[in-house]
Amino acid sequence: MNAYGVMRAPSLLLFGAGQRKALPAVVGRLGRRAFLCSDSRWTQDPMLTALAEDLRQAGIAVGIYDRTQPELPLECVLEAAAQAREFRPDVVVGVGGGSCLDMAKLVGLALSHPGPLSAYYGELKVPGPVLPVVAMPTTAGTGSEVTPVAVLADSERALKIGISSPYLIPTAAICDPELTLTCPPRLTAIAGADALTHAVEAFTAIRLVPSHDLATRQVFVGKNIFSDTQARIAIAALAANLEKAVAEPSDAGAREQVMLGALTAGIAFSAAGTAAAHAIQYPVGALTDTAHGLGVAALLPFVMEYNLPRCVPEYAEIGRLFGLASDGLSDEEFARRGIDAVDTLFQRIGVPRDLATLGLEADKQSWVATQSMMAARLVNNNPRRLDAQGMEQIVRAAFAGERARLR
Repeated sequence: MNAYGVMRAPSLLLFGAGQRKALPAVVGRLGRRAFLCSDSRWTQDPMLTALAEDLRQAGIAVGIYDRTQPELPLECVLEAAAQAREFRPDVVVGVGGGSCLDMAKLVGLALSHPGPLSAYYGELKVPGPVLPVVAMPTTAGTGSEVTPVAVLADSERALKIGISSPYLIPTAAICDPELTLTCPPRLTAIAGADALTHAVEAFTAIRLVPSHDLATRQVFVGKNIFSDTQARIAIAALAANLEKAVAEPSDAGAREQVMLGALTAGIAFSAAGTAAAHAIQYPVGALTDTAHGLGVAALLPFVMEYNLPRCVPEYAEIGRLFGLASDGLSDEEFARRGIDAVDTLFQRIGVPRDLATLGLEADKQSWVATQSMMAARLVNNNPRRLDAQGMEQIVRAAFAGERARLR
């Protein structure tokens, strides 16, 4: 027997059209004072403002912070936490994209444990449970509603910083695809590409030797039977529906499937982790000020090409999940078709084909490669061993937009 599985997810997970109406009942089980973290869309979308009114009608006191900024600056988190302390909530509710959900997690952390947030940077540094968090995504991409990770930008650090702990997994997640119907096509594309990258990197992560304490020693344990199951659901849902959701924003069925893909991809990487595409994106994003989802998606086909020798069965299965037929091809040839399928989908929804288009300057390639190697958790989770030379090869191929360089 060699099956091994780890699943990390909220205690309660609701999915489906109209499930946002369950918010008062879900919050009411956790307390009578709710602090909502959102952004500028809060006052512009009647569907969102109705959430606060529903809570009040249920007898729940509501505090609102609606100034969450993209890429989540530390200063923004501290401002929200200070406002939350004055309100004294029993539960924190995140409503919005990934930054809003991460904000709710970090406010819950800040109100539960003393000291600066920098004390918890990295993995397994959070000493105990945090204030209950209810996550309600309005985009379909980051998966933050189910993950043990919150990411922020600390001006004293060159790159964005992550805090990873099972204690940060929201107590409840309410995923209502109707909340994504007003998401603009460009954001739908970027978020969906982020989700597909999560699914592919989780599905192809390194497979570690199981032990009884592996899941308690580290947050991310590599590829396993549970993460594979969730990743397959995500890849199939996104392959069939992401382009349609971008082209036809009012298609409720496509929106539903893309949100399902983002959710299951989040569950997959909550245990398996991500790998080289994420490691490289951090320095690329810092230099180009581009969205995280856009960066990881631009990098993914190149990382897949580099990893092909170790991932032939997985890439072939990705091809099948995209609906491709093998047509008598060899395993490796069909596996490359799987990479092509991901690459083509990304091109069709507007993901840049190279890092130069993202705005990376040619003389920064070696710096990016060096900085990427410093993300040890992500580098070590890559299925093919990565050294400085291999990382440099990926970065230079991605800069030029030439996957063939990696063959």
